[in-house]
Amino acid sequence: MRTIGKCVSLCAASCCVVVPAIAVAADGWATLKGRFVYDGSPPAVKFLSTSGKDSTVCDKHEIPDESLIVDSASKGIANIVVYPRKVSRVHESQNKPATNEVEFDQKDCVFLSHVLPLRVDQTLVIKNSDPIGHNTNISPLADTSINPLLPAGGQLKHKFNREQSLPVPVTCNIHPWMKAYVLARNDSYVAVSAKDGSFETTNLPAGEEIEIQVWHEKGAGAGGTLEAKKDWKRGRFKLKLKDGETKDVGEISVSSRAFK
Repeated sequence: MRTIGKCVSLCAASCCVVVPAIAVAADGWATLKGRFVYDGSPPAVKFLSTSGKDSTVCDKHEIPDESLIVDSASKGIANIVVYPRKVSRVHESQNKPATNEVEFDQKDCVFLSHVLPLRVDQTLVIKNSDPIGHNTNISPLADTSINPLLPAGGQLKHKFNREQSLPVPVTCNIHPWMKAYVLARNDSYVAVSAKDGSFETTNLPAGEEIEIQVWHEKGAGAGGTLEAKKDWKRGRFKLKLKDGETKDVGEISVSSRAFK
């Protein structure tokens, strides 16, 4: 609810009437959904070179290149990140994290979460489930950088101090093919596209213009922003949702030229 005006006392000679403030319902909440599809034949799956240090662990299976995952059946593009740059209000369901800790593990020389969103007030639990050591290099913008060396079976807890405007790379200097991304935000309005390219964000504020940011690690725009459409400058577009609306933007066809 929001309140218009103030509580005013209107007094005549022997009569005093109190006029209460008027409570007006806010503009409500809405859902945004859609699906990213690759325009053209899906690129062939590539595998990373893992030769070198700790080959007995890292070379026991092929590790696919996750930098651009396109489903061969649906042409859906995974790991595209969609979120509002700024909102004036947050729904109560999005203002409370499901858990206070978010796990970020590595096993078989791979980060198990390739793109991981979390809230600033959540704790990132960095784990190493491999029988060898790994380091986890995270350097967020205008925030504390870390690069812990985690022994086999080790773990470390870390918290961000401020939200990030774009996902932050995570690397292992010991095994240079290992790469992932984390995105710390003040709210939970972050969607990461699934295998079929679909995404959905619920309980967005209705009745106000929202600027949506779209990002992919191989996006050709500045910092990886994905300019899937001609009018998406720096991977951004604006919309206004209606109360109770489920806004389906449908299939968003992404050209190979949108990736670097």
